[in-house]
Amino acid sequence: MDAKQIRAFLVLAEELHFGRAAERLQMSQPPVSRLIQNLEKTLSAQLFERSTRTVRLTAAGEALVQPARDILLSFQLAAAAVKSAGQGEIGHLRLAFTGIATHTLVGRLSKLVRKTHPGIQMSLQSASFALPSIESVADGSFDLAFGHYPFVPQAVETRVIAEETLVVAVHNEHPLAGRESVSMAELADEDFITLPPNPGSTTIERLYTLAQTAGFSPNVVQVAPDSWTILSMVGAEFGCSVTVSSVPHNVTFPNVTFVPLDDAQGPFPLLMAWKKYDDSPALREVLRLSEQLFPASAPPQ
Repeated sequence: MDAKQIRAFLVLAEELHFGRAAERLQMSQPPVSRLIQNLEKTLSAQLFERSTRTVRLTAAGEALVQPARDILLSFQLAAAAVKSAGQGEIGHLRLAFTGIATHTLVGRLSKLVRKTHPGIQMSLQSASFALPSIESVADGSFDLAFGHYPFVPQAVETRVIAEETLVVAVHNEHPLAGRESVSMAELADEDFITLPPNPGSTTIERLYTLAQTAGFSPNVVQVAPDSWTILSMVGAEFGCSVTVSSVPHNVTFPNVTFVPLDDAQGPFPLLMAWKKYDDSPALREVLRLSEQLFPASAPPQ
C-alpha cells in the first residue's frame, strides 16, 4: 500500500467515476484502475462495485475511507518532516559549555534558535572544565561547545566569538576592591580559591604562569568544584580568585567586586567548537545563526 494507491482510492471514493477521478489525478483511466486493483489485492477485499454505468463503494470501501485519509496525512507529514530536516528546520543538537563564563551566550543562542527554528531541540550540558567539552565534540558525543581551549583536536573546527581577559574577584571591603586594575605581584600575599587543578582549565594555567613570572607561587587555601562556589566563598571573605572577564557580565554575587588583572600575555579567546565535516543541516543552521549573534572577536556580553 503506497501513497499513490491511497490517493487514487480517496479521489475515486469522492467522484465514484473513473473518468473524473483520472482527470483529477492527472492520469489516464487504465493506471487508475490498476492502482485500485492492486490496493484491493493488497487488502484482499473488494472496495468498489463496478458496472458499466455506476461505481459504488462496498462496505469494505466505506470502512477504508477515514483510515485512508489518516494514512495519506501521515505520508504528507512524513514528507514535510524529511524536507524540514534537510533544510535544517528540525533536528536535535547537543551543546556543551563551561560554567558561568558562557551562560549568557548559551541563553541568547538558545532563545534565537527557538524563535527562528522551533523544530530544532537543544540539549544542554554544563562542565567545569573546557577540555572534556572539546573532547566530547571530537568524539561525537556533542555537536557544539563553548569554552577556552588549551588545544583543539584535529577533528574539530572552531571560531572565536569573544576575546577574554582576566579579572580578580575580591570581597567588597578588600583593599584592592576600589582599584581600576591590579598587577599579579600585588596578589603575592593573598589567599586563593581555585577550581581543581585540571589540564583543561586555562584560567588556572594562566594564574600559575603569571604568578611564577611575578616571583611567587599562589597560596591556594581552598579548591572548589565550580565557579558558583568559588564566588560565594569570595563573598564570605575566604580569599580571592582569578576568573575571566565574562563572569561579571553573567552573574552578580553579593559582596564581590571584580578588578581587571594586568596580564602581559594578553587576552585569550572564547571559542565555539564543532566537529569538522559534520553535515547536519540543523548544525549548519545554528552555526549560521551564531554568526549573526556572536560576530568574530566580539567583546563578551
